[in-house]
Amino acid sequence: MRSTNVTNIIRPEIASLSAYHVPDSAGFLKLDAMENPFALPPTMQQELGQHLAQVAMNRYPVPSYASLKHMIADKLGVPAGHDIIVGNGSDELIAMMSVACAKLGAKVLAPIPGFVMYAMSAKFAGLEFIGVDLNPDFTLNKAAMLAAIAEHQPAITYLAYPNNPTGTLFDADDMAEILNAVGDSGVVVVDEAYQPFAPTSFMSRLDEFDNLVVMRTVSKLGLAGIRLGYMAGNNVLMNEFEKVRPPYNVNVLTQAAAEFVLQRVEVLDAQAAELRAQRTQLAAALSAMEGVQVFPSSANFLLIRVANAEQLFVKLLNHKILVKNVGKMHTLLENCLRITVSTQEENAQFLAAFAASMSSK
Repeated sequence: MRSTNVTNIIRPEIASLSAYHVPDSAGFLKLDAMENPFALPPTMQQELGQHLAQVAMNRYPVPSYASLKHMIADKLGVPAGHDIIVGNGSDELIAMMSVACAKLGAKVLAPIPGFVMYAMSAKFAGLEFIGVDLNPDFTLNKAAMLAAIAEHQPAITYLAYPNNPTGTLFDADDMAEILNAVGDSGVVVVDEAYQPFAPTSFMSRLDEFDNLVVMRTVSKLGLAGIRLGYMAGNNVLMNEFEKVRPPYNVNVLTQAAAEFVLQRVEVLDAQAAELRAQRTQLAAALSAMEGVQVFPSSANFLLIRVANAEQLFVKLLNHKILVKNVGKMHTLLENCLRITVSTQEENAQFLAAFAASMSSK
């Protein structure tokens, strides 16, 4: 068959990209994707199965998702009076905002290193992405951010709270100053994907800033497989973003599962509390090892720096341990690995393999 000349068809900025790669994790202890390691309790699993069996899969979802939004507001702390938009994970919400804001010459701004989909989604929508380096300790470079805002007048500014892949919880006063600097010329999206593991949130401050959107996902809370994200903010903004949302973007099984589990959200809250405790123990154990720098984290993962991280990553693979080698993402992340916090048993398995890998030649 004659090959297709993609240069005649595909936008050059897309043709130059590589597809998002997820490594095969079969047979590995998977500590690379910030997933909640805990399953639902067996009785709850059985009840959920019975609940899903009654879902009318031959019908489209009700496109308003009113019952799901009510459950999110009630159980996950969205202030009254703020519209909610749901999406197929945070990725779709980011894509929707990119499309809605893709005016000619519009720009997206975010601190880097950060979540890769901010830049990727901007590129997909034809927006220019401006990355502002964090400080060497991964705190927010407020002066550089304010200068970039003044120069570029971004349509969208992302602030991950806490940040991935560093785990940093940016200073709230600095973030408020950025929100005020952007003003009515753009939207500031505070991405709280890791909120269950952080001590604070901007959700309660929605009334304070007309340009604030708070975006979250249930993925890190323990429901990564159902792919559900949500965002709330100024209702005028939400109305505009709603216009680019596909009408049936959240499937009926996801909706039914989310509503069922959120009625019992205390189960997920208890799991998050256990992971916060395990994060403290894992950080202490790693910090006690010679040659390991552990950065403060308010998420369900730890960022560490070691000498020769590339070799250590390979040694861990030989132990069937999969972590994230982030050293090539940004110069600030040189020799850094990101490790998902897991159960006490899996953390112990990781620590044993890590210690053996560190001591081997």
